[in-house]
Amino acid sequence: MQNSRRNLILTGASRGIGHATVKRFSSAGWRVITCSRQPFPEDCPWEAGPEDHVVIDLADSDSLSQGIKEIRERLKGEPINALVNNAGISPKGPDGERLGARETPPALWHKVFQVNFFAPILLSKGLLDELTRGHGTILNVTSIAGSRVHPFAGAAYATSKAALAALTREMAADLGPLGIRVNAIAPGEINTAILSPGTDKIVQEIPLRRLGSTEEVASTIYFLCSSQASYVTGTEVHVNGGEDL
Repeated sequence: MQNSRRNLILTGASRGIGHATVKRFSSAGWRVITCSRQPFPEDCPWEAGPEDHVVIDLADSDSLSQGIKEIRERLKGEPINALVNNAGISPKGPDGERLGARETPPALWHKVFQVNFFAPILLSKGLLDELTRGHGTILNVTSIAGSRVHPFAGAAYATSKAALAALTREMAADLGPLGIRVNAIAPGEINTAILSPGTDKIVQEIPLRRLGSTEEVASTIYFLCSSQASYVTGTEVHVNGGEDL
């Protein structure tokens, strides 16, 4: 490697878990290339700025293909040490209610799976050469809703995350011979800017009796992408305060 700097590609970086992940990796000296639908906000305090931000609409296959090309151009031959597939969408009904299997229209099923499931595999395939050179790690952000019926997460979201968990195992088996590790984290109730009404009732049943923080999730992501987890692959780590016990 001509450059010892470690490179992270992160989707869904603009808020919540993604924003905390940017700060965690940046503080450790990583270069973080962020990806989102929106241009880089001028009021963001992140020093790297627009030069390390790529606009990609993960729901649009043409935008995704162009985004992969732009990421590779930004890297200029440098390897990728970690790809974190954090972006995800969880559509609600007109009054903010969860959408069950009967209420979710076909077009919305397709959009949710495109963003939550197909985008991670297409990004991984499109950046495979750079990940191989960096002996990289792929980290997929799933959800507690992928393994249980959740009162707020809709059917399309939950099944897309369950599929992403299965994909994590398949990719770990397929890419392990290339030196690439693939893991997932499944967050539970995390304290973000937008919490569904009724979350307080769920918290009362969580063994730790509190919400998780975005920093706690970001720290788990960092651990799984670091050399400390060099023999960990194909696993899904639950970050939920014991909610699924």
